[in-house]
Amino acid sequence: MDVPLLVDGIVRQTMVLIAQLSTASGQRAPLSHVADRVFLDLVAELERQQLGKKVIADMFGLALRSYQQKVQRLSESATDRGHTLWSAIFGFLREKGVATKVDVLRRFARDDEHSVRGILTDLVDSGLVYQSGRGDAALFRVTEAEDWSRSATDAEGRALVAWLIVYRDGPVTVDHLAEQLRIDPPGVETLLSPLVSDGRVKLVEEGGVRRYTTESCVIPLGSGNGFEAAILDHFRAVATALAAKVRNGARRSAKDDAVGGSTLTFEVAPGHPLEDEVRGTLARVRKDLIALWERVAEENTRKPTGDSGYRVTFYMGQHLEMEASREEDS
Repeated sequence: MDVPLLVDGIVRQTMVLIAQLSTASGQRAPLSHVADRVFLDLVAELERQQLGKKVIADMFGLALRSYQQKVQRLSESATDRGHTLWSAIFGFLREKGVATKVDVLRRFARDDEHSVRGILTDLVDSGLVYQSGRGDAALFRVTEAEDWSRSATDAEGRALVAWLIVYRDGPVTVDHLAEQLRIDPPGVETLLSPLVSDGRVKLVEEGGVRRYTTESCVIPLGSGNGFEAAILDHFRAVATALAAKVRNGARRSAKDDAVGGSTLTFEVAPGHPLEDEVRGTLARVRKDLIALWERVAEENTRKPTGDSGYRVTFYMGQHLEMEASREEDS
């Protein structure tokens, strides 16, 4: 297997998706944290696979000392030991109430100034912090939990993403959700409050630790909200299945595969006798799978799976590409 070629191709396609998402609907999403986040997440995953620091450093083309310094710089604030620079700055603003850019730069003088300024920009662009004025005299204030509720659509979209994380990672703590959603813990509780009230999410306490849990995550077909959660869940399903296939050592498909996928491209033209059947594949398969999902859910209500249960995640997608207009549908 040509691993470098495969990795490069996946990274390229992922960057295309990120570029499309970051400019969707005319918005310009903040990307200043992406490179550092990718590095840290990749390091964490390699460590979970029991690789040593020297091996990981070699994989990044870094000397061991340079690698360790980079991880420390990105993972921990030089000013506030034990906290990432991002969380330390956010915590300082929350504690301070209102602070100027000069206040922040002075408070984190031991950290790289460019990184501090970049994180401030990221916090403002992501809506977690309000900015008033310009330059070093600009004032910054953390967005309060009630401010999130002023935009019902955004709040519900974030709540559905939180619900998805609870389902995939749960039971999870408020701090885990706060890190994943990049909002403060009170904001998490505000977002999930409606889901807890209607029973979609449960708040349990074990050993003095409060955690959110859920038995399912359902975003109805045609729902105006939940687009973010749907994209995240689909991408995760594809990536997880591919990772499992690689981890299992499989290099080819078999008829009785329980893990994996198939990709088929149909060449049709307007008026093709099978055009409607090909274009209707997504709707047809989706209808059949929803019916199967409902039957499984009904059976599970009658007889819960218990500790012996396991999950089977099925993903599907359809893409139309017209040569003339480059029209896309997914």
